[in-house]
Amino acid sequence: MNQYLIFWPMILQMALTFCIYSLLLKRRVAAIRAGQARAGDFRGREAGEPELSRTVANNLSNQFELPVLFYVLCLALFATGGVSLFALIAAWMFALSRVAHAIVHLGANRLSRRQPIFMIGLFATLLLWLALVFQLLAR
Repeated sequence: MNQYLIFWPMILQMALTFCIYSLLLKRRVAAIRAGQARAGDFRGREAGEPELSRTVANNLSNQFELPVLFYVLCLALFATGGVSLFALIAAWMFALSRVAHAIVHLGANRLSRRQPIFMIGLFATLLLWLALVFQLLAR
């Protein structure tokens, strides 16, 4: 198994994060232009995010929660030579679920759709932990 394949789902996750950063910038500039905010309003979270960009800011925060475990797991699997078909499927399942989660969150934002997608990503993370544990036990 080509161990380097584990980097592609990581690259997708990072690309998603940069897309959300871009969308946040666009929404914040639009909020300033619409008179809903001033540039100084974005100094800290306590200032209160305008409605136009609040959901995007929340989604961006989500990209630094569960995905951090995902990055660690992928790097650990790579470092231990533990990238397997099972791990790759779980990694792609995670990355694609994060894209779907972001689409729902930044779109209609229906919790009834968002939660099951989040659970898929959470389950994929658990599978990656299991892949790492089995890799370490096999040594």
